[in-house]
Parts: sequence; C-alpha cells; structure tokens
Amino acid sequence: MAFDMTGLTAVVTGGASGIGAATAAELAQLGANVAVFDLNTAGVTEHFAQTVDITDDASVRAGVDAVVAQFGGIDVVVNNAGIGAQGSVEDNADEEWHRVLDVNVLGIVRVTRAALPHLRKSAHAAVVNTCSVAATAGLPQRALYSASKGAVYSLTLAMAADHLREGIRVNCVNPGTADTPWVGRLLDSAPDPAAERAALSARQPSGRLVTADEVAAAIAYLASPAASAVSGTSIAVDGGMQGLRLRAE
Repeated sequence: MAFDMTGLTAVVTGGASGIGAATAAELAQLGANVAVFDLNTAGVTEHFAQTVDITDDASVRAGVDAVVAQFGGIDVVVNNAGIGAQGSVEDNADEEWHRVLDVNVLGIVRVTRAALPHLRKSAHAAVVNTCSVAATAGLPQRALYSASKGAVYSLTLAMAADHLREGIRVNCVNPGTADTPWVGRLLDSAPDPAAERAALSARQPSGRLVTADEVAAAIAYLASPAASAVSGTSIAVDGGMQGLRLRAE
C-alpha cells in the first residue's frame, strides 16, 4: 500500500518519450494524476499534457498553473527532461555548453522553483531528478554531458538539504546507458551502429543496456510514499557500471 499514489499529482518533464514516458505510465498505474511537460506532446493521450519549454520560465510557470488548475495542487515533480552532448572539452562551443546546461541544470531549477509553493502544501511532497552514471564515473567523449549531470547530482543534494524540513524529499536516479530514443539516434549516427551498441552494452557489467521501464521503477519508488524516509540520495540503475569491476571471463 505504501506504493499507492492515488490522489497525488505528479509532473513529469520530458514525459512524451523514453524514460519520461515510462515514468508517466508507471506513476499513473500507481494511481497518480500525471501531467506531462514536453516540447512536443502530440502523442500523449493518457495523461494531462502541457507543451512546456523548460528553458523559458514563463512557459514553465504557465504549465505549473495549468496543472494546479486541473488537479488542485502538485505533490511530485520528476525532473527528467534533458539533452545529450558528445566530445571532449575541445569539441563543444560555448553556445553548446550554455544550451546543454540551460536544459539539464537550469531546467530543473525553473520547474522545481515554480512548483515549490504547491509542494509545500503536500503531505507527500517529492522531487526526483534524472541524473546519470556520467556524474559519478568518467566516461570518454562526454565532457559537457558529464559536467551537466555532475551539477544535477550536487544540486539534488543541496535541494534535499534546503527543503527536507519543509516536508519535501529530493532524490535522483543515475541511469547507465539506457535503450531510449536518444541513444537510438546516437547509435544511428555511428559508423557501425551494431558495433557501437555492442560496445555500450559491454561497458555495463550486466552486458546489456538499461531499459526505460527499469529506470522508471526506481523513479516511482523515490516519488512514492514508500520512500518517505529517503532524501538526499541517488539510486544507480546502471547494470553495475558505477560500482562493479568484474574480472574478464
């Protein structure tokens, strides 16, 4: 029963595809009212969809206002929206650094900031940020992306410290390489997509990519009353990538 989210309202950013869509479905299955924020919500029919640009504060606040008008409040925020980047520190121009940090870090700030007055009124308030194993393990050709997710990890801890005594729990999940549309596009752009998929799979001790549903399950746990004593922590959903060093067979 602790996983029962009936009567709670959750906002999921980037909820139209990938991990966000899987999370929205999981929260709805647990009984939550789910609002999806995304740039393109044309395919979202099961949830309360709002076209929101998380790089625009006015757009974010309009989305939050619409959710509150529809459901009467907000209990859970899942900051899942994010974009990727490839390359070393030599490879991304300043404009790309600004763009990725604006989405991956400041997007969390804008959405949470707008939702805080409503979260403070909830008896089961929770914020869950989608971070990455890139925040805790050095990955080649991911300098900008890793920097953004390292900021998400630290921001999660700081937010948890700021808001725990207000009754708001803040945590994050750290997925490994997940089989999502973004990773699919990354693979498609590789000279040998099959070889690249095999290499990414082999990088994780489990020998396979993480599924969106597996990440969504961890997010749902942290968002639910089942995790009422959990704040300021991260859950790695990475096939052992963060902590395991298996011997070659």
